[in-house]
Amino acid sequence: MTIAFLGLGAMGRHMAAHLLRSGQPVHVWNRGQEPVRALVAQGARAAATPAECGIADVVFTMLADDAATRAVLLDGGVLDAMAPGSIHVNMATVSVAFAREMAALHVERGIGYVAAPVLGRVDVAAAGKLNVLAGGSDELVARVQPLLDLVGQKTWRFGSAPEQANAVKLACNLMLACAVEATGEGAALAGAHGIAAPDFIDLVTSTLFAGSPVYKGYGGMIAEERYSPAGFKLALGLKDVRLAVEAGRDQGLPLAFGTTLQATLQDAVAQGSGELDLAALGRHAVRRAS
Repeated sequence: MTIAFLGLGAMGRHMAAHLLRSGQPVHVWNRGQEPVRALVAQGARAAATPAECGIADVVFTMLADDAATRAVLLDGGVLDAMAPGSIHVNMATVSVAFAREMAALHVERGIGYVAAPVLGRVDVAAAGKLNVLAGGSDELVARVQPLLDLVGQKTWRFGSAPEQANAVKLACNLMLACAVEATGEGAALAGAHGIAAPDFIDLVTSTLFAGSPVYKGYGGMIAEERYSPAGFKLALGLKDVRLAVEAGRDQGLPLAFGTTLQATLQDAVAQGSGELDLAALGRHAVRRAS
């Protein structure tokens, strides 16, 4: 079995590195060459073009969004190079509509398609402890499960249609962003009345939200005003919330929190916080009072 991995960003480079433990040839491609060189030093094989990765039996992609995935798979010739019976595993957070379109294109070509977006930040990816949300046929998921086990601690099955896993991922990221915004607003409210953010965060993460990695992790970042380097960029949070709102609208489901939060994130990006961590919503909550 040969493996290919396209998209070696903050998350993808670690995931590709874990796939090297399979003992199978792993071909890698990325627009920037630094992560390619690092993985080649660990035993990976560099691909000069995206299409060269299409020769693999299993092709993984971890690209930024719908547009980047489309550009690599279609314009870059990956799908055209893939043989019938091969499998594409898309681990990116993409829209439900795009996932549905991709699934149809793969069926036309006789290529398997599995949606496998993940939960976890960069440090979790580095440790190989991601949670993988898999959508697709049982047979296809079973074929790639040994590889998914290398990058994640557990694979959660969500439906035979790939886009179902993407809907779950968007729902998760919507809840995550809402929790971060709520934490930031709570800390801002307490701060406006003279309570230090670390004291407030210590209270809520020891009582109301004890044991929650989201409130503890992002709350700690808000308390320390630690927004860089970004583990999950605020601009990507905006993208995911927008996609969640669109996915709800497509089903006639208005998302009140999501719509409001989308506007808040847009404002934060407009004020220059897009490259900061999502935790910068805490700073934005304080800034709105000035």
